[in-house]
Amino acid sequence: MVRWQPGAFERLRSAALELFEETGYEQATVAGIAARAGVTERTFYRYFADKREVLFAGGEDLQRLMADAVAAAPHTDDAARLVAVALDALATAFPDELRAHARRRGAVVKSQPALLEREMLKLESLKATLSTALAKHGVAPVRAAVAAESAVGVFHVSFARWVADGEERSMAELQQEALEELRAVVMWV
Repeated sequence: MVRWQPGAFERLRSAALELFEETGYEQATVAGIAARAGVTERTFYRYFADKREVLFAGGEDLQRLMADAVAAAPHTDDAARLVAVALDALATAFPDELRAHARRRGAVVKSQPALLEREMLKLESLKATLSTALAKHGVAPVRAAVAAESAVGVFHVSFARWVADGEERSMAELQQEALEELRAVVMWV
């Protein structure tokens, strides 16, 4: 095994996903993932707390993208405008070349109730971060919470469509479409 070979993070993610698909999530081990990636278990733990985190790494980056976009937006308490800014920033984290990986990852997550639960916790963290960012930007707390809940709902629906077989539109296009649907629903109420 070569020490300090570059690209360990991506090799570990790829190796883990392959093993999860081949043997099932429960049967895959950190030792097996590390061996397939050509690194030591110690190296694995430098990047991930456990095998579950291989599937969820990057959640903090998504939170930061949304919060930074809202913070950088011109001062306004217009929650709808700020949500659109946050969703535009979030779409940049999902380039089309990641779609195949996201599909495979999604299949693994759906196969395990504990992983689905973790996915929901990550979405809750995203909502909390966005709600806080909106409130810091001057949006009233209840409106910020409702806006964040709605924004993450738009993201969640859009992401599910983005990874669906046969879908070729960009994440940005799908989020824009879902946001328009949300506006139609709100107008209906």
